[in-house]
Amino acid sequence: MPLADQLGTLRELRTEGKVGRIGLSEVTVTELDRAREIVDVASVQNRYSLLDRAYEPVLAACEAAGIAFLPWRPVATAAPGATAEVAAVAAELGATPAQVALAWLLGRSPVVLPIPGTARIDHLEENLAAADLHLTPAHLDRLDRLDQPSPGV
Repeated sequence: MPLADQLGTLRELRTEGKVGRIGLSEVTVTELDRAREIVDVASVQNRYSLLDRAYEPVLAACEAAGIAFLPWRPVATAAPGATAEVAAVAAELGATPAQVALAWLLGRSPVVLPIPGTARIDHLEENLAAADLHLTPAHLDRLDRLDQPSPGV
């Protein structure tokens, strides 16, 4: 079914009060722009992390439009060198690499709302503690240099 038809149906359901807000997943900037011509978009959920920034243009489009951007797999790992650098920053801060990755995301843009998976209370507490982690400008510079292109996007 074409995107316009799918979104038109969702718009009708929202008008009928059966849907509160409409979010998109794994879209490009072009698809987001097309969708916004048809319906108000509340959020976009794309793969995105410190070590996987293929959807950086979509994040920028969401930020410009005030649309929530919900990165999934926000603490995904990558090449050993990049992982080692994240671990080094974490050690300097007395944090875990996952906390560093989440803190970087939270500081990236005011529209970013990461979706870290968790199955245990201690893991949830670790994730929440990332909100209080302070990354210095030097840390941010080191982490920003880890940008690695992802194939296929």
